[in-house]
Amino acid sequence: MSGLRPVVLSGPSGAGKSTLMKRLMKDHEDVFGFSVSHTTRNPRPGEEDGKDYHFTTREAMEEGISKGEFIENAEFSGNMYGTSKAAVEDVLAKNLICILDVDIQGVKRIKETDLNPIYISIQPPSMEILEKRLRDRQTETEESLQKRLEAARIDMELSKEPGVFDIVIINDDLERAYEELKDILNEEIQKVQEAKS
Repeated sequence: MSGLRPVVLSGPSGAGKSTLMKRLMKDHEDVFGFSVSHTTRNPRPGEEDGKDYHFTTREAMEEGISKGEFIENAEFSGNMYGTSKAAVEDVLAKNLICILDVDIQGVKRIKETDLNPIYISIQPPSMEILEKRLRDRQTETEESLQKRLEAARIDMELSKEPGVFDIVIINDDLERAYEELKDILNEEIQKVQEAKS
């Protein structure tokens, strides 16, 4: 069963990655497992340690990185984020398809490993729509919002580079984007379901 390919989902904050991922996990809870990332940022309201993120300290995370315990890591807005090998192994051990939610830096780092995932980019229809989505969340200061928008501009450009992603989904309509995501993953979903039957 270890022949299951992990799925790397990437895209700028506000593109709809989390919404699509949560729906995929809900509709196929016996198929997908989420690799819980580590972060040094503070939890947002409603976030649970160990479920949304492993909330940790900079010292602990830097130590783990220096020991080679992370597949990828990045720093954003003064906070560290990363995917540990253990988080991915936890999911694979349950015979589930591991979903990794990483930024474009993380994608490039994972390409240097032997993970061999399916690379999927979720992109907003435009910068204007992305900015509106981020403003509507009301979780950002103006400064952090501008940082996210700048990161999104870079992300949107890099997602167009040939060979970076297996597929780029433009999330202008959630239903259509979700159907597109399911279609891409259908073959892997069937492998899990056949193995369980």
